[in-house]
Amino acid sequence: MLFSALVDADYLETEAHFLAVEPEKRTSRPAGQSLRPAEALSLLNERVAELARDAPATPEVLRLRADLLSACAAAAELAPGLFTLSAPTGAGKTMAMLAFALRHALCHGLRRVVIVIPYLSILEQTARVYRELLEPTFGPGYLLEQHSLAGTRGSDPAGANDRDETREARRGERQLAENWDAPLVLTTSVQLLESLFANRPAACRKLHRLADSVLLFDEVQTLPLRLAVPTLAALSHLSQRYRATVVFSTATQPAFDHLDGRVRELAGGGWQPREVAPKELRLFERARRTREVWSIDAATPWAELAGKLAGEKQTLVIVNLKRHAAELARRLAASGAQGVLHLSTSLCPAHRARVLAAVRRRLDAGEACRLVATQCVEAGVDLDFPIVYRAFGPLEAIAQAAGRCNRNGRLGSSGEVRIFLPEEQAYPPGGYRQAAGATMTLLRQRGAEAMDLQSPDLFRAYYRLLYEWTGIDTGDAGAARELRDAIDGLDFPAVSGLYRLIDQDAINVVVPYDLAAYDALRHELRSLGRLTAGWVQSARAHTVSLYRPKPDDPIHSFLDPAPLGRGEPERSADWFVYLEPAHYDRDLLGLMAAESLWIA
Repeated sequence: MLFSALVDADYLETEAHFLAVEPEKRTSRPAGQSLRPAEALSLLNERVAELARDAPATPEVLRLRADLLSACAAAAELAPGLFTLSAPTGAGKTMAMLAFALRHALCHGLRRVVIVIPYLSILEQTARVYRELLEPTFGPGYLLEQHSLAGTRGSDPAGANDRDETREARRGERQLAENWDAPLVLTTSVQLLESLFANRPAACRKLHRLADSVLLFDEVQTLPLRLAVPTLAALSHLSQRYRATVVFSTATQPAFDHLDGRVRELAGGGWQPREVAPKELRLFERARRTREVWSIDAATPWAELAGKLAGEKQTLVIVNLKRHAAELARRLAASGAQGVLHLSTSLCPAHRARVLAAVRRRLDAGEACRLVATQCVEAGVDLDFPIVYRAFGPLEAIAQAAGRCNRNGRLGSSGEVRIFLPEEQAYPPGGYRQAAGATMTLLRQRGAEAMDLQSPDLFRAYYRLLYEWTGIDTGDAGAARELRDAIDGLDFPAVSGLYRLIDQDAINVVVPYDLAAYDALRHELRSLGRLTAGWVQSARAHTVSLYRPKPDDPIHSFLDPAPLGRGEPERSADWFVYLEPAHYDRDLLGLMAAESLWIA
C-alpha cells in the first residue's frame, strides 16, 4: 500500500511537471468522479423493475430473482468484511451483486466498486449492461473497463484518423486505468490478482485505490487451486487492514473456508466469509429446473452423438476441447441436420456475437437450433435450451452447463441434462483432468441419484476432495509450496514471477472473418507502422487467441507479426495478422489451422 501510494504520487507529480507550460501554471490532472451510490442505486432499481416486466421468465423465476435482490439489500447493511454470494445460474446475480455493492457503499461510506471477472466475454457483456444503465446519467469516466484488450494501455491512445474528441476520451480512459481513479471499475482476475502480487510500479500504483472499496469477484470457481491460499490471504488482509469488502460470487461456491487455517498463517483474519443469501430462501432448491441423466458406463462415439443431436429440434452440446467441438459440428452438418451452429474461441468475438444472436433468434422463433460449443458458453451466457448434452468433466463445469437448460423455467422442472463420456477422454491442460477425476470419484461413491447439482453440500464435498488430492489444504503442493517460500522470504521478484493465473502463454491473432474489417486493419497497421492502443481497440473483435507456437511450427508461415515502430526492425511477439483467408471458416468453424495450438 505504501509503495502504491508513493509511486502513484510520483507519476502524477512528474506528469504535472512536464505538462506545465510555465512552472507557476503547473496543475495536476483532475480527480476522478465520486461513486454517488444513492443515485446509482436508484437507477439500478428502476432498471430491475423494467427487466422484470419484460423478462421471458416464469413468475417463479422472477420471484427467485426478487428474493435474491432483497437478500443483497439486507446483507449490504452488515459491517464491511468478507462475503460469499451463492446463487444458482439465472438468479440475476449481475444486477444483485451491483445492488449489494452500491447499498453497502452507501451504508458505510465506501468510495469505489471493483468488479472482477475471469473471462473477457463475460466482462464485456457485464460492462455493456452497466454502461447502458449508468453512463447516460453519469457520463464517461464513471465506469472504467480495464483489461488486456480494452485499449486503455499504451503510449498512443488512438489511431491517426481518430477525431480530437475520440482521442481525448481515450486519453482520459487511459489515465483512469493507470491508477483506477474511477468509481466503478470492471477488470479481469488476471489484472487485479496479479497486480496484488506484482513488484513493478506500473502494476502496483492502483492498489491503494482498493482501500474503502467493495470488490466483487464473479465466477470464483475459476481461481486456480495452487493460488488459493495466498490469494485468500491477500484479500483477507485487504479487508482486515484497509476496510475493503470482498464478495465471492458463483453458483458453485468452492469450500474456501476449509482453508481458513492455512490462510491464517499468512493473514491473521483467516477466511470465514458471511453468506449474503440466507439458507431460508432455498434458492437452489427453488431453482431446480432440470433433471440429470448420467450415461458414463461406456464412451459415446461422435457418430452416435451426432445422430442423437440430429434427432432433437433444439439442443446444446458442450465438449471439453475445441477439436472435439469442430469434429462434432462437422459430422452434424454433414448429416443434413438443420440449424447447426458452432461456438468456441476458434471464432473471433465478432463471429461469436453473430452466432449467439442467431441462436437466440432461432430459440425464440421455435426453429431448429443445434449448438455445438466448448466451455465458453458455461458462464455468463444467457441461453435457454430444453435439452443440454455435457461431456463428462469437472463438477462445476457440468453444473454451469445445466444453467443453460430450461434457464427461464418455462418447462417446469422437465429440462434435461445428459452427461456423456466422449469418444476421446482428453482434457484441457492444468487442473481440469484432476477435477474431472474428483467428479468421477464422487459419482462412484454416491451413485448418480445422489449427484444433485443444486446441492451446495455436494460441491463442498467435491472441493474438499480436490484440496486433499492437490495438497492445497496441507501446503504440500509443489507450485504452491514454491510460491509460499518466496512470500515467506520476501522475494518480491520471485513472487511476481510465480503468481500467474494463466500458465499457458498465448498470442493474439487477427483473423479474416469480416474481410472488409480485416483489410482495413491490415491497411491501418501498415500506415501507422507500429502497434497502437487505438489499433488494438479496433482489432479486438477480430482476434483469436492461440497457444504460442514453437519456433519450428509451420504456422509461422501464416503469421505476420505487427510492427512496433517506424523504421525499426522490431516486431511484436504477441500480436499477429493471419495471412491465409481460406483457413477461416466464416460459416461454421472459425479458424481451422493449427489445431494443436487451440486454446480450449
